[in-house]
Amino acid sequence: MVEHLSAREPEVYDPSEKIAQGMGISIRQVSNTLLLLNDGATVPFIARYRKEMTGNLDEVQIREIRDKALILREIERRRAFILETIREQGQLTPELEDRIRKADALAELEDLYLPFKPKRRTRATIAREKGLEPLARLIFDQADIDLLTRASRFVNDGKGVESVEAALAGARDIIAEWVSEDSRVRASLRNLFQRKSSLSSALVTGKEEEAQKYRDYFRYAEPLPKAPSHRVLAVLRGETEGFLRVHIQPEKDEALEVIYRLVLKRRNPAADQVGMAIDDSYARLLMPSLENEMRQWARERADQQAIRVFASNLRQLLMSPPLGQKRILAIDPGFRTGCKLVCLDAQGKLLYNETIYPHPPRREVRQAMNKILQLVDAYAIEAIAIGNGTAGRETEDLIRQIPFDQDIQAVVVNESGASVYSASDLARKEFPDYDVTVRGAVSIGRRLMDPLAELVKIDPKAIGVGQYQHDVDQPALRSSLGEVVESCVNAVGVEVNTASPHLLAYVSGLGPALAENIVKHRDSHGPFSNRKGLLDVPRFGPKAFEQSAGFLRIRDGENPLDASAVHPESYPVVEAMARRLDTTVTELMKDPALRARIQIDEFVEGNVGLPTLKDILSELEKPGRDPRQRFTQFSFSDKVREIGDLKPGMELPGIVTNITAFGAFVDVGVHQDGLVHISEMAHKFIRDPNEVVQLHQQVLVKVLEVDIPRKRIQLSMKQAGPQPVMRSRQ
Repeated sequence: MVEHLSAREPEVYDPSEKIAQGMGISIRQVSNTLLLLNDGATVPFIARYRKEMTGNLDEVQIREIRDKALILREIERRRAFILETIREQGQLTPELEDRIRKADALAELEDLYLPFKPKRRTRATIAREKGLEPLARLIFDQADIDLLTRASRFVNDGKGVESVEAALAGARDIIAEWVSEDSRVRASLRNLFQRKSSLSSALVTGKEEEAQKYRDYFRYAEPLPKAPSHRVLAVLRGETEGFLRVHIQPEKDEALEVIYRLVLKRRNPAADQVGMAIDDSYARLLMPSLENEMRQWARERADQQAIRVFASNLRQLLMSPPLGQKRILAIDPGFRTGCKLVCLDAQGKLLYNETIYPHPPRREVRQAMNKILQLVDAYAIEAIAIGNGTAGRETEDLIRQIPFDQDIQAVVVNESGASVYSASDLARKEFPDYDVTVRGAVSIGRRLMDPLAELVKIDPKAIGVGQYQHDVDQPALRSSLGEVVESCVNAVGVEVNTASPHLLAYVSGLGPALAENIVKHRDSHGPFSNRKGLLDVPRFGPKAFEQSAGFLRIRDGENPLDASAVHPESYPVVEAMARRLDTTVTELMKDPALRARIQIDEFVEGNVGLPTLKDILSELEKPGRDPRQRFTQFSFSDKVREIGDLKPGMELPGIVTNITAFGAFVDVGVHQDGLVHISEMAHKFIRDPNEVVQLHQQVLVKVLEVDIPRKRIQLSMKQAGPQPVMRSRQ
């Protein structure tokens, strides 16, 4: 799912020491992790099955090592190119080479390289062509000289220097370029821009009506370091769309003072000329260049924060509690077009579909109730999944009026993204003979059974759990979200005999091609009876087996360990434990008293250390345990159905549907989520809404304000009563 460090290209540079220092871990941990990554190991595999080599590093640390190594190696490649280029120009002095070799960041390297880069024809270039560089050097030295007399010697009508002032102006152009290319000046100014810039925006003249959604930014200014990601992205989007003029600058006088301190040496006429050149250099060269850098820097910081929020939300969504393998009646509600019903078996296979019309305009309530009763009986339905879109609350009311003979769970399911899935190529491939309404209902039902298995089929951007997801760096977003999906899938494990190819593709070491081959082999030869059978799948070699086997489950197979997260490479250890106790592996897994007698220190050998042995014992206790929370039921208040039913002061139960940097959106059952601003989440100061809430958490909120025309609902958690015990639901 993510690009691994390549082992094909030999790397002379080893970043292990620098990374270890920055992360506060040992060089051995870093070098071993890079060795595994270079060998093609995945992050989930390394974190789960190579703890002895990495010193028990988790996935976050392993990814940080990988990312830092990529950055440091890119810096080294750039450093080598810069050194070679300047050397070829014959301008590489020992002092410059030393500075280039000591540079730690790309920006610093580029500053050092800037004077030697090929240039377009500039004002300084033209001045040099007129022979004014010696005068510029004379002035730049700021010596006490008769400046006008010296400058008069450079007046030359033939070269286009008609006067002393023209000569001085040309010299200042050259000095302005020198100042703008001075690495010390750029570094100091960059630091100032990052610390003290103001992010400001103003309306583009004549755009007021078109730009109404940006009215909060018509006259806006905020210190850049304090500007949250959502405001940065909003302002930059307004600029891109042509509605706002945006500036990112510190105070001009403070910026000029930074340059004066570095460049001006004396007070005399030559220094006055240098001062004029500095003013020009900042206004014409440095400020625009650094403002562009700051735009990119601010965008990257905002992107990173937005992507972190999106990734956190996606992880929580994917790890939502599953109802489990139940026979499901799923309903995709609607008014005019009716409610689409589908019946699914415990594995999610579509058995039957039909449409009922209980709501206006047809109001066939009795027929609809009878049909649902018939289907529940005919297909031994255990739970009903109801999409939370249009007519969702009305359909939930209908279901609760039906007198079922047995206890039937009726659950409202967040259907965000179901319509995207139903129109996708994947859905058409799964259900070529059914229309989008049937596919959407199937997705709703399967999402109740196992959110992870179903949601991996949908582009994460379509699930509705991020902010400004279309504005941020798309490759970075795809990479981050892909890693989240990969991490969640491997944390839960995948049943190889029932999983879809799309789910299998996220298993460590597989990918789309091998996933398809596994499903084709399963369809042709029947279910896998053991993990070793995977080696019979075309193109499924030892490396793929090593990386994936521990995350693939085979329940009720020949070997009980195949249903666990114990890696096949560790089966001999478990078998040795059983022999030591004169029992079988099956009995060892069943009997806690037997496991209690195991002295794991006795089994430490070679690459098998205490971390692996502790994981093995944990798996023997609960083979293939699901790390997700248990499913819990939830119901909205009967007092509200539409946004017009809401009144300030009401306290209502709700479900957290999205978490952003500025708060959390909560569904209270009126088809429009309300916002709990971060300031209304807790009685204490919090920096991150995730400190208080999780996605799909059940909360109690108080209605503060309802703006029906703009469909905006302001809610508070801290002003509501005691919050429910933290639980999440599908």
